[in-house]
Amino acid sequence: MSEADTSSATKRRPDWAALIIAVFLLAVAAVVFWDASHLKTIAQYDRIGPSTVPKVVAFGLFCLGIWTAFEAWRGDFPEREQQEVAPVIWIVAGLAGQMLLLRIAGFSIATGVLFALTARGFGKRQIWISLPIGIVLSFVVWAIFSQLLQLTLPAGPLEHLFF
Repeated sequence: MSEADTSSATKRRPDWAALIIAVFLLAVAAVVFWDASHLKTIAQYDRIGPSTVPKVVAFGLFCLGIWTAFEAWRGDFPEREQQEVAPVIWIVAGLAGQMLLLRIAGFSIATGVLFALTARGFGKRQIWISLPIGIVLSFVVWAIFSQLLQLTLPAGPLEHLFF
């Protein structure tokens, strides 16, 4: 075997990560279609009802899953860059922190923590600057949604201090 034959043989291997993504797309399509098929029809004579759009979305996901599986099997996906794990951990930590603090500290502080840790994940190293900025921006969002639009968001000590 020549070097060209060896490189083409290794290049044509299935992309296993893309195959896993294809299986995930097919599973989501199946769940969406199953859920849409259990929606009650309002009128029997009309072909378009509440399940029409979810079924179209399921069909689209199914087609994307098949296409992804086909391309993965052929090995046609471009080479991916090395993944950086640390930013993902910072962002997931921010989401976990928000979920844990939401009822205790309220929307502004919890979402400010999410903002600061996400900013850290994107490369902003000064958390002591990002945290107050995130809390202030989150408080403004809370005030707009809670006070002006009359929507219910979790209030904590900061929100009770002003309202």
